[in-house]
Amino acid sequence: MEYLPLYLIGLALTFAIAWSLGANDAANPTSCAVGSGIITLKKALILFTVFVMFGAVFQGFMVMKTLSRGIVPQIDFVGALAVVVSVVLWLLICTWKGMPVSTTHTTIGAVIGYGLVAYREKINWTILTTVFLSIILSPLLSAFSAFLLYFGFNKILTKISEEKAEKIVRFMLIGALAFSAYSFGANDVGNATGVYVSVTENITGFPTPQTMLFLAVLGGAGISLGGFTLGYRVIQTVGYRITRLTPIIGLTAGLSSALVVWGFTTIPYLIFGWGLPISTTHSIVSGVIGAGAAVGLKTVDKKTVLEIVLAWLLTIPCTILISLSIFMLFSIIM
Repeated sequence: MEYLPLYLIGLALTFAIAWSLGANDAANPTSCAVGSGIITLKKALILFTVFVMFGAVFQGFMVMKTLSRGIVPQIDFVGALAVVVSVVLWLLICTWKGMPVSTTHTTIGAVIGYGLVAYREKINWTILTTVFLSIILSPLLSAFSAFLLYFGFNKILTKISEEKAEKIVRFMLIGALAFSAYSFGANDVGNATGVYVSVTENITGFPTPQTMLFLAVLGGAGISLGGFTLGYRVIQTVGYRITRLTPIIGLTAGLSSALVVWGFTTIPYLIFGWGLPISTTHSIVSGVIGAGAAVGLKTVDKKTVLEIVLAWLLTIPCTILISLSIFMLFSIIM
């Protein structure tokens, strides 16, 4: 029990990273519905809270397994503390700036930074390569599917009355919000809690399923709280600044993103036993861009897109350096 104080500090920081994740990424499921004027921000965040918890509890273990034992063999107490401190710092900086930075990139970069010092050649580059490929592929799939869905929905809805079409779009957009929040909880809760699976097992003696359930509930609660406190900042960026969101653009962007996130969470796990932690931020922003491009590239705010891309490009190298430095410092003083 000599590590109990360090473990409790780590749990507090795990909750903090979940809060930061919710504050930065609540925009992913909610921005399309809010930006298109279908639902108020408050109601969207209530739905977000309910369904993100469902996703975390029922499927969060799929990606949690990948992040807890996939990239490095095991993350010790000092390493877990260094990782979560690095992630919290970077997410808070980007959230305060109102930029939808990827929590997945942040977590992966922090774990790599720790692994370069603690494990070096034992880093599982095969899994990392797969994750990097999915990071590239997922936004492309989201943008392309949103582009196609826009034309498909538009063709169908133009054949019915405007009043009926509006009701259908409203219903489907709220459904897409719920599905997107569920997928978000399933894929992203591991970013907040995955590094503490082994640590929690060692401290508590709980078997893996119970450990993951406990961490999923803790992470889901933190994500929900973060969404309510600061999530509106990034929702304004994704929902209003990238492109003008009509209800049909919001529907196609939200639905395409939810399908991509859920697919990368579930299908690889069913086939290989490892869910892929993709960037939900990449997926929703790419979905908005793809749907906006279907209307016309002039509707896309290129300056905002470039700002977001810059934040994405900086995330992994910055968090590698931050995590590496913090772990080396902690190793000296602890």
